[in-house]
Amino acid sequence: MKHYIFSALFLLSGTFYGNAQNSTYILSDFYADDPELDRRTEQVFSALSDTQRVGQMIVPPAGELGRSEAVLLRLVAEGKVGSVNYLRGTREAHRELIRKVNETAAQYEQLPVLHGMDAEPGLLKGRIKGSEPIPAAASIKSPEANEAVARAINKELLELGILHNYAPVSDLGTANAAIKSRSYGSSIDSVILFNRGFIAATQEAGIVATAKHFPGHGLVTGDTHKRSVYIDGELKELGVYPPLIKQGLISVLVGHMTIINNEKYSTNGLPASLSRNIVTGLLREELGFKGIIVTDALNAMKAVTIIENSALKASMAGCDLLCMPLDENQAINSILDEMSRNEAYKDQVYTSVKKIIRLKIVLGLIKM
Repeated sequence: MKHYIFSALFLLSGTFYGNAQNSTYILSDFYADDPELDRRTEQVFSALSDTQRVGQMIVPPAGELGRSEAVLLRLVAEGKVGSVNYLRGTREAHRELIRKVNETAAQYEQLPVLHGMDAEPGLLKGRIKGSEPIPAAASIKSPEANEAVARAINKELLELGILHNYAPVSDLGTANAAIKSRSYGSSIDSVILFNRGFIAATQEAGIVATAKHFPGHGLVTGDTHKRSVYIDGELKELGVYPPLIKQGLISVLVGHMTIINNEKYSTNGLPASLSRNIVTGLLREELGFKGIIVTDALNAMKAVTIIENSALKASMAGCDLLCMPLDENQAINSILDEMSRNEAYKDQVYTSVKKIIRLKIVLGLIKM
């Protein structure tokens, strides 16, 4: 069913489906003290139902390893998708699916979708088949080469209309089974330097960069794709993040590592992505991060799939974008149910949704 109130408000306010080139804002305005941007965000938010609001937090997978086209487009039509994460596919297949997603959102008068991809150095060829070879992070030896890599990735993403890159990797060391050559190395100074360069080049191009896997996956033993992984004691990789946050980083992805033997930062048996102590207490409050917090994949990593209702738990922990939940409808319904009886949590969800809307405005997806 079309949402006629939503449509009428957008017609009256002059809002239309735009792109970054036509925006009156730029990405760095996300953190600006701008009353007009606040007003526009509130205006868009007020026109949405609670289902549409919660839908903004949902990031289903697409591509050869993701949801079928029919399922994805139905979710978009129903207002249950805010972003999409594109997995493996050709340029042509991604481009055609992105076109269909955009057309469906417009047809059913839903907010434009933010298209994302895990386009790290070295992984791009697995996401966009036929793309130019890009070296892995560990083999990049100079800031100049690193920024050239970021620009090459940006070119591929912008040509498809993808404006959220779940990169760079901010983990220390190349020994971990899941990270390996995805890391810039073992020196915290080098990792910070190369992360800063990649983030700057990405965000200057109008693409959201995402530092990951908070609070650190490089110095642990094991792979969160296969089992629970533990940070035992000190958070040795945490020092990477404050300089990136200070720089204006827009997005942080929280990993599924469980923290033990650390009185202050214990996750009480949960992955960090589901821990309010880590997501809100450490990242949001202690480190002062005001941007978009994303979960690592919720559908294919055994460190988190063993936990019931993980999408709700991640949202309650303070995550804004729920990446690839096992069941989008179940995630939305469980969040709506919790909102109906928990006013403080409802306010928190609204804050997450307003940040997502604000991001879409500064990216030019919503032009007013």
